[in-house]
Amino acid sequence: MRKPLLFAATAVVVLLVALLAYVMTRPDVFRVQRSTVIAAPAEKLYPLVNELRAWAAWSPYEKRDPGMRRTFSGASSGKGAVYAWAGNKDVGAGRMEILEATPSSRILIKLDFLEPFEGHNTAEFTFEPGGAAGTRVTWAMYGPNAYLTRVMGLIFDMDEMIGRDFATGLANLKAVAEK
Repeated sequence: MRKPLLFAATAVVVLLVALLAYVMTRPDVFRVQRSTVIAAPAEKLYPLVNELRAWAAWSPYEKRDPGMRRTFSGASSGKGAVYAWAGNKDVGAGRMEILEATPSSRILIKLDFLEPFEGHNTAEFTFEPGGAAGTRVTWAMYGPNAYLTRVMGLIFDMDEMIGRDFATGLANLKAVAEK
């Protein structure tokens, strides 16, 4: 009776060690991005992202908690514009600040999540010519991939979860811009 239990316990420990070693091989940074082509010039799209108050019209996160508390400070748009939020369990609490704003080209945002977990990442929007079809808009987020996040990545596909939201947001942005 003792030998089978000892064998099972040893197998579990070996499996756990192997799993934790595998997690250590995973990248210590992450990047999620989605792109779409929108039939509008970059000059029309850029203000919809650069003006943080305009996110209410297209951001998928805005729809998850209509009662979310929103605070805007700093510049009204561009570098120094700040948006803080606190809401239900679906949106949590956090803050974002535009760090760089290159007109009709690129917006870089410092993104700080405070609840339900703490995380500090960077969001980036780029606007590139998409040929006759319009403008290619890319929404990306990247940052450190902590060990615990890498462990959670064994169960949850963060690229799929966040990427789905980005794809929805870009589809909403497209709908607003192509009206």
